[in-house]
Amino acid sequence: MDRFEGKVAVITGAGSGFGREFAIQGAALGMKLVLADLDTAGLVATVDAVRAAGGEAIGVTTDVSEAAQMDALAKASLDTYGGVHLLFNNAGVGAGGFVWENSANDWQWVFGVNVMGVANGLRAFVPVMLAQNEPAHIVNTASVAGLLAAPAMGVYSASKHAVVALTETLYHDLRLAGASLVGVSLLCPAFVPTGIADAERSRPETLANAAPHTASQKLAARQLTRAVEGGRLSARDIARLTFDAVREGRFYVITHPAIMPSVQLRLDDIAQLRNPTDPMSLKRPR
Repeated sequence: MDRFEGKVAVITGAGSGFGREFAIQGAALGMKLVLADLDTAGLVATVDAVRAAGGEAIGVTTDVSEAAQMDALAKASLDTYGGVHLLFNNAGVGAGGFVWENSANDWQWVFGVNVMGVANGLRAFVPVMLAQNEPAHIVNTASVAGLLAAPAMGVYSASKHAVVALTETLYHDLRLAGASLVGVSLLCPAFVPTGIADAERSRPETLANAAPHTASQKLAARQLTRAVEGGRLSARDIARLTFDAVREGRFYVITHPAIMPSVQLRLDDIAQLRNPTDPMSLKRPR
């Protein structure tokens, strides 16, 4: 997909971070936008920013973990613009700490958004794209955490590994179905200044933890905050790189090439049947 003007983009997690920058970039390219987020205030701010710049957008408050709400988002997209050409399954949250200290609520919340949010997006929108029979593209936001397994990031890493596997399978399934007009990209950024370190603000009350954070969870949160704040690439940089990948039809979008030695180390550990090496023992990419 190399033409964007007049096309329709659906973006989840559009209230901040990557999602907001995808929206701004898409609007600059002349796209019509359907923006979704559970954070209504953030969503309204993004819609207002797009419209102020002369873009066309609607906002739909959406919990991506709920299948019915994603179905409603697809309906709103079709009712408003008549089609969908570019889908960003981008909404994401995180929780850290030792895996045995993460609560059932942690697992349900993170997997509900990060994994089921993507699955619900695919189920709701891929049939629409197939029926259109015109160029379209899907971008699933994973993370380098989906390519590595760092200490005290088990819940988040497991969810992002699932997104990687799901997206690679999607690519194969579309080829098997003969759907050559629908492209797929897997976005795997490293540390970037976004709202991911403050994801708790969007946790539903029904999935809140009664117990205070453990020492490992507090440490993981501090480390994540420092890493995110120190990222050298901005969310706008990531958006630009992602749109470049869509134009080129490129599947793997590795925005921080310096991470690749750590990825290779993990692959070598597997191939040589070695015990896992801590990926954080190598220089952290920015």
